[in-house]
Amino acid sequence: MMIGYRARKRLSLLVLLVGLPLYIVVAVTAVDWLDAAWGHPPFWVEILVYVALGFLWLWPCKALFTGIGQPDPDQTQRRRP
Repeated sequence: MMIGYRARKRLSLLVLLVGLPLYIVVAVTAVDWLDAAWGHPPFWVEILVYVALGFLWLWPCKALFTGIGQPDPDQTQRRRP
């Protein structure tokens, strides 16, 4: 089932405004849990974990965000005479 352009645009906005902040909270909580479980890691390891988690949220949403900045392909273009 293909999702329409307008629905995909609205869903991507919902993901960015609601899902991404929730994911940030989960990622910081996970890093804090790792800190409590195994002690504080070196700075560079912590940066690598945050960078990996930063790319991890985008992977499942890649298809959703593809082509969102382009004009609506379903809408017919009106030409001026």
